[in-house]
Amino acid sequence: MRFPRSSLALATALALGASTLAACSDGDGDGGTDGRGGSGASASARASAPPDAWIPGHVAKMSVQEKVGQLFVPTFYSRADALRTIRRYHVGGLIYFPENFGSPEETAAQSNALQKASKIPLVLGVDEEQGIVTRTPFITRFPGNMALGATADPAQARAAARVTGAELRAVGINLDYAPVADVNVNPRNPVIGVRSFGSDPARVSRMVAGAVRGYQDAGVAAVAKHFPGHGDTATDSHTGLPVISHDPDEWRKTDAPPFEAAIGAGVDAIMTAHIVVPELDDSGDPATLSRNVLTGLLRERLGYDGVITTDSLRMEGVRTKYGDGAVAVRAIQAGADQLLMPPDLPEAYEAVVRAVESGKITERRLDASVTRILRLKQRRGLFREARADPAKAASVIGGARHEATARQVAEKAITVVADRGEVLPLKGKTVAVTGPKAETLAGALRDQGVRTASPGSADVTVLTTDDAGSATAARVRALGGKPVVVAALGSPYDLNSAGGAAAAVAAYSSGTASLRGLARVLAGTVKPTGKLPVPAGGQPVGHGLDYR
Repeated sequence: MRFPRSSLALATALALGASTLAACSDGDGDGGTDGRGGSGASASARASAPPDAWIPGHVAKMSVQEKVGQLFVPTFYSRADALRTIRRYHVGGLIYFPENFGSPEETAAQSNALQKASKIPLVLGVDEEQGIVTRTPFITRFPGNMALGATADPAQARAAARVTGAELRAVGINLDYAPVADVNVNPRNPVIGVRSFGSDPARVSRMVAGAVRGYQDAGVAAVAKHFPGHGDTATDSHTGLPVISHDPDEWRKTDAPPFEAAIGAGVDAIMTAHIVVPELDDSGDPATLSRNVLTGLLRERLGYDGVITTDSLRMEGVRTKYGDGAVAVRAIQAGADQLLMPPDLPEAYEAVVRAVESGKITERRLDASVTRILRLKQRRGLFREARADPAKAASVIGGARHEATARQVAEKAITVVADRGEVLPLKGKTVAVTGPKAETLAGALRDQGVRTASPGSADVTVLTTDDAGSATAARVRALGGKPVVVAALGSPYDLNSAGGAAAAVAAYSSGTASLRGLARVLAGTVKPTGKLPVPAGGQPVGHGLDYR
């Protein structure tokens, strides 16, 4: 999505005299009578101006310290700590982690207190991808992106994101650092894997667009990550600096399409990756600090003019060459707008202020970032109303409709990859279950009318795995001569080592909804509909068996 940048829009904004945000210093999140300030302007001028026309005029009146503060989204340890941070550094937002949550009612009240302390509404974000990356203790649990990819249905991605977004917004969280837009083409990827929608750029693109729209349906800003693409690495950027060998043509065909789809869907922000791609920038700097990548590729080639946020600046992948203050300055110089989780907020903040005062970062460059950030907040309605309703928060969380959506996604994802021994479905057979979550799956099978027994007396054994990798083959052999069904509860790549099994099934998740969906498919209560989102078990993307 492009934003109005014409001289006419700027002139209109200045004419409106947007002295607005003094009006929201009481923390009610309302930027004046019409949500964009300039309440003294004529009704006809307001009607003809874009909704965010007031923003450039307001930015021009902010101090350097206030502008720099808008660039930062730090962590916090307590409400008191957050309030001090807001007042001292004028931060643009805060990120929630599990320790920041209480009950839904308590969390909503805390979010309101944080908003009240800030003159400009805050981005209150969380890294809630669902699946294996979840931060919110009370949220409705969905399987992760690879399960959604197995449904091959963007409507499922949109529905899941809409539920997640609605529950986040109910407690005052207005931005989710999701969806992952990486195309996972490396089975050994230690940091993306099932967080990705799959290995097919076209399918990943459709699912990313669906998810972006789902979050925005719920009034929550979506963040596509990790640009320029983290799907082909065997190094975790939390602990090292990955190097990806994609050349420009491969990047254009494999990594770029999901980000283009996100931009087409109006994504609010795009997160950078702490990875080196020498064919895109030979400086040795990670993409987060690369002007070639952020400004050259994302801004100029893909035409993106929304917010660019860094990944966490605490990660080792961005701290290998420069000090924490220099990293913050270099990220802004490269084209980033927001600095997520600086390890030392005072150091990073002062470094950026000094860089502006010395001219290393021009005020024009600073103003461009602050303008984008305020436009994001405008689009998500934060100047109209940033508060949550604590009394209603718990009633939005969970509930029959949200749980039903989670069950539907999980069930549609279950993929039968192989049935060489024609042992599926299991109803009418005596079944033993062994491996991770064995007791839970056995109980779910019994609920579907399947008899369970010990391995010695069972007709079939279901062996569950959860990222077992090559050890899967040995576990199949250890179970002896009776038919074995391997059910991968994590990475479907486990099925690459399940050649000795009679059948192989991918569930992509060990969550309750996925285990129940798996039981229903194994029992034959429902037919399997999932299709592989990555090559696995000797089968290509798009493969999936049905029951005849």
